[in-house]
Amino acid sequence: MTIQEHDDSESAVGRRAQARQLLHDVFGFTDFRGAQEPVVQALLDGHNALAVMPTGSGKSLCFQVSGMVLGGLTVVVSPLVALMHDQVAALRLAGVAADTINSARERSENVDAWRRVAAGETRLLYLSPERLMTDRMLAALQRLPVRLIAVDEAHCISQWGPAFRPDYEALARLRDLFPGIPIAALTATADETTRRDIADRLFGGTGEIFVAGFDRPNIRLSVEMKKGGTRQILDFLNAHRDESGIVYCLSRKKTESVAQMLCENGIPALPYHAGMEKDARDANQDAFMTEPGSVMVATIAFGMGIDKPDIRFVLHTDLPGSMEAYYQEIGRAGRDGSDAMAHMLYGLDDIRMRRVFIEQEDSGDDDRRRREHKRLDALIGFCEASTCRRRALLAYFGDEIDQCGNCDVCIDPVEMADGTTEAQQVLATIARTGERFGASHIIDVLRGANTEKVRTAGHDRVPTYGAGADRSKDIWRSIIRQLVAAGYLHLDVAGFGGLTIPPDGQKLLRGEAAFAYRANTVRREKTTKSLAREAAAGLSPEDSALLGVLKKLRRELASERGVPAYVVFSDRSLQDMAQSRPRTRDQFAEVHGVGAAKLRDFAAQFLAVIEAEAAPIA
Repeated sequence: MTIQEHDDSESAVGRRAQARQLLHDVFGFTDFRGAQEPVVQALLDGHNALAVMPTGSGKSLCFQVSGMVLGGLTVVVSPLVALMHDQVAALRLAGVAADTINSARERSENVDAWRRVAAGETRLLYLSPERLMTDRMLAALQRLPVRLIAVDEAHCISQWGPAFRPDYEALARLRDLFPGIPIAALTATADETTRRDIADRLFGGTGEIFVAGFDRPNIRLSVEMKKGGTRQILDFLNAHRDESGIVYCLSRKKTESVAQMLCENGIPALPYHAGMEKDARDANQDAFMTEPGSVMVATIAFGMGIDKPDIRFVLHTDLPGSMEAYYQEIGRAGRDGSDAMAHMLYGLDDIRMRRVFIEQEDSGDDDRRRREHKRLDALIGFCEASTCRRRALLAYFGDEIDQCGNCDVCIDPVEMADGTTEAQQVLATIARTGERFGASHIIDVLRGANTEKVRTAGHDRVPTYGAGADRSKDIWRSIIRQLVAAGYLHLDVAGFGGLTIPPDGQKLLRGEAAFAYRANTVRREKTTKSLAREAAAGLSPEDSALLGVLKKLRRELASERGVPAYVVFSDRSLQDMAQSRPRTRDQFAEVHGVGAAKLRDFAAQFLAVIEAEAAPIA
């Protein structure tokens, strides 16, 4: 169909009617969605407009429809070549004269595209900020009837945002170079500070800001602490076989290894990172976009502008860089409105690495580093949320909802436990060992591990050595991680991961504060060990008989050492032994409350009793 230009004197009512007609005739939609219509109206009225709208809510339509109604040329600033090509291709398929000029095309193609622009044949021209802001391009565009300028991914212009791009800075000159021309700025990711900064830079403080809400209720949110290895990744992917999704990894090396591991397990996975040859990246992206059930394993180099509607999941194998980055990345799932899943794995090492990345930024701007640390703090707080996780996410962006019913916390409410005693044990151990060691060593001391490092440092003689042997390493990691998140511990950002005690931690250590923690941060499948603990209250007659024998042995061992019986083993530990009936030292090590020292000191006696009770009577 032919897109008719409209005279600038046409009434606002007429333009809005034309916008609705174009929406139907060109794009096939019967009505605008959400904040689309007020954004279009503002642009048609000649006002600058910043639209903050969720991924998949149709931001691009705002400037595409407005530009066609206004006539002349609309210049669209886009950060990625792939995004430009996709949008231009989609517009052309809809019958809209759109072009792009970029470095990925042959010079002859760019020349032909410019000829169409200069001849007035092109309605929307997509350019990168680098190409647009050259003196030659600006001078050429100033001779043409530019009626609208659109800046996509506008958060990149803000020095307060987490994805600041220096190339975008120069766009602040556009309002002076094209006076009277409305500017549309669009993003899915901007908190209040970032929104104000975008408006100040692009609009000089004038213009309208539309925040359409950040909620993507069809995406189920869940977070899980890492337990090591690749089992969690594989378990998640096996639960989503034959579905298309994105797996984000922190490093290029991990991207390659995870993609290979998934392929070896029958899951069609493709790697994508900036270190790959461009042809290989493009081929993998094309396969992901076209082949059903394909999985892209990628660094953050992949994703911006990806418009694949049937992505059913996004899995973060490492902690993202900020709440904004997390929100933007999970927003690539479920763009068709159907159910999707966003699952994150994270651990203390992730937090340390993210701190290191912030400190190693080249900006030299201490204020910016402080902001980035605060952004990371907000993300850690989201991971530790004890109430509705979506509510915590949206609150960061100034949006409010009630309980969502579609996150792991709402579906399986968090158990909060009093962890004051455990926290004081951690803090005391850190203090006694000189506030120089990382979480792994502190946990070894607490659990009474007989490691060379513990022995060499003499930490097997500190008062808290072995005091936490009745708790697993996972539980201690969770407690330490939550102490870090709550500000009771400080994680060294210089790269060594040492734990130190800030003033709030000193108060907790002195008993002037209390600490509650998420007892079920590590959500794992029920193992033989955990099943035994759950069944302990209802032991079989045989197990009860064995429990009595184990308690007798415990009393004897306690008497020999002059200590209370529970110091040797708790009742819970003996119930676990009676239920699981370990036969080897490795199996005994899996019993609740068995650390390295108790494995060394007591395994032989208890294994002998269990073996004797299992032996047939002659």
